Amino acid sequence: MVPAAAVAETFASLKAGLEARAAGRTAALSYAPVSSGFAELDRALAGGFIRGSIATLEGSPGSGRTAVLAGALAGATRAGFAAAIHDGTLYPPDLERAGVCLDRLLLVSAVSPLATARCADILLRSRAFGVVTLPAVNVRGTVWSRLGALAQKSDALLLALGGASTELGYFASTRVRCAIDRVLWSEGSGVLRELAGYEVCTQVFKHRRGAPGTVARLRIA
Repeated sequence: MVPAAAVAETFASLKAGLEARAAGRTAALSYAPVSSGFAELDRALAGGFIRGSIATLEGSPGSGRTAVLAGALAGATRAGFAAAIHDGTLYPPDLERAGVCLDRLLLVSAVSPLATARCADILLRSRAFGVVTLPAVNVRGTVWSRLGALAQKSDALLLALGGASTELGYFASTRVRCAIDRVLWSEGSGVLRELAGYEVCTQVFKHRRGAPGTVARLRIA
């Protein structure tokens, strides 16, 4: 029979080794930003969204914010796994056309702010997803504080889509405002012209690691 002291020493050694490896992993990843999927916006964000934090994509419906979200999910699913909590507004074929790898994306439906927050809590605690997106629901500041702490602990980006409440705005490390700048039409005239895309103006008005006020214009086909 192995002495209890030897067992305790072995477990202590294993625990120290695991903690050291975990610390090394966190240190290695915490400084690697999460790409927005758009080179222009990444430059405005000093490399990308801050890993281990909350970020927001704000603007009115039709402002291009969902297209920017799809770009971030496309980059995330090329590198690993991502999860998107939605209220029925995300359409998988559109995400796929934007470059999202659907077999690496977990889509979760939530119909209430509390359910959305609970889903985000579970997904972040799983530590399986590099990016978790959700609607910018109106919940208490303590909820956003907890989700921010979980994002930091799991080294993931929690990306909220929509108008930010005072509480969310406070806990978000990065805030980006989106607006349609120009509609692009195909060549031709009259009824023969087709919608070819649009340009989205993104303004970074809060960034923990960079100066706010930077503008990037994105072309969406």
